[in-house]
Amino acid sequence: MRDIRLLDESETRARMAELADVLADCVAGGASLGFMAPYGPADALPFWDGVAEAVGEGATLLFAAEREGRIVGTVQVGIRQMPNQPHRADVKKLLVMESERGRGLARALMTAAEAEAARHGKTLLVLDTATGSPAETVYERLGWQRAGVIPDYALYPDGRFCATTFFYKKIGAKR
Repeated sequence: MRDIRLLDESETRARMAELADVLADCVAGGASLGFMAPYGPADALPFWDGVAEAVGEGATLLFAAEREGRIVGTVQVGIRQMPNQPHRADVKKLLVMESERGRGLARALMTAAEAEAARHGKTLLVLDTATGSPAETVYERLGWQRAGVIPDYALYPDGRFCATTFFYKKIGAKR
């Protein structure tokens, strides 16, 4: 059984150990998420502290996927933008623990994120992901449009260069 929920700041802080486990699992699996190996749950706590602060400020929406009461996946939507971009939001860090992949959690998280972003008046979502990663296929299946690729954009946790593919999706009412 899975449950997708929007977390507030206090629940984000209360569940930081679970969130840290998810992020550390994804980095250990080689995902290019901004962090270098070795990277364990304790290393992830400062990152989640910043996310909790952004959630509390209303700048970020944080969704959690739970299985049997434990967080096994997350996605964030950065809804606070510059004044000339009130219609846009950034989807960040779609994370699903390796043991939970292939069960529809990424789709469920993204569906919830898109719906809530639309409720916040957003009509354009953007994201980037490692070129050649399984996430590219997920986003394409969910109707996201490829905007382009930048070579050597970031590093994988092991230090190799990683190209990044940018995607966008129009949602909600059109302006």
